[in-house]
Amino acid sequence: MTRIFGMKGHKKRKRREDRYDRGEEQQQHHQVTAQNAEEEVATMAEEEDEKRVQEEATADLDEVPGIPIVPPRQDSKSNVIFVLEKASLEVGKVGKSYQLLNSDDHANFLRRNGKNPADYRPDIAHQALLAILDSPLNKAGRLRAVYVKTEKGVLFEVKPHVRMPRTFKRFCGIMLQLLQKLSITASGKREKLLRVIKNPVTQYFPINSRKLGLSYSSEKLVNMHNYVKAVGDDVNLVFVVGAMAHGKIDKEYTEDYIAVSGYPLSAACCISRICNALEDKWKILLWINGSSSLDVRDEALADDYFIAMVLTFGKSIA
Repeated sequence: MTRIFGMKGHKKRKRREDRYDRGEEQQQHHQVTAQNAEEEVATMAEEEDEKRVQEEATADLDEVPGIPIVPPRQDSKSNVIFVLEKASLEVGKVGKSYQLLNSDDHANFLRRNGKNPADYRPDIAHQALLAILDSPLNKAGRLRAVYVKTEKGVLFEVKPHVRMPRTFKRFCGIMLQLLQKLSITASGKREKLLRVIKNPVTQYFPINSRKLGLSYSSEKLVNMHNYVKAVGDDVNLVFVVGAMAHGKIDKEYTEDYIAVSGYPLSAACCISRICNALEDKWKILLWINGSSSLDVRDEALADDYFIAMVLTFGKSIA
């Protein structure tokens, strides 16, 4: 007579060796798959780099006459570079969210943390960037680059064809995103319009560049128009402007330390005077009869144009 149930103590133990072997095989399979995926990603990256190089090489051939999307390349001409030093762009955790600190919205928060609200002025950098990027100098393609160095030492680059937000609130949002993610990419493209880069800033300057620092306290007061005209046409000018409420810029890498006015001016006003002097030096005019910005070499033509504009404006007022 057979037993319905198995006897106690005589159960057949399951062999776990096969299961362990199967687990090792699966682990090896995953490792091989991961290695293959990495190799595929590296291959795709190399193909994309080659494609990008080919596109850049053929970009000049594919351009059609008309208004360019970005300023044209001016490699053969001298350009200008702006460096905004000690910009007050600091991120802080206010409540449950991170925000770009400023004296208007976070005065009480800054005082509670033992900081002076007057030192937190990101609006200075905002106005300075608008003065640079909206200038006819940039529209004509003579702006090489803009670099901003914060009070904490973070350095980032702003491309000349960036359209900076007009409102201060949107500007704070862009700067917060930049300082957290280290770059901002154009929508629908892979181009980085703003990106955090390594110090020092001098490694990004061209070889034939003249570095000028601006300060109201400088003993060398110059007429900006005459000063830039005395500089050679093959020299790239680098202007270092302070973007802080109080203090001075560093003189470490500046060759000359000048003042553009006998009165203390804002950073945006100083930049406007510099851009105006360079536009006069390079004969850059605004749009004439619907054509793009011109680099006029004939001074007589430029004088006649301005006289005609003054007469037309006078008749319209009368």
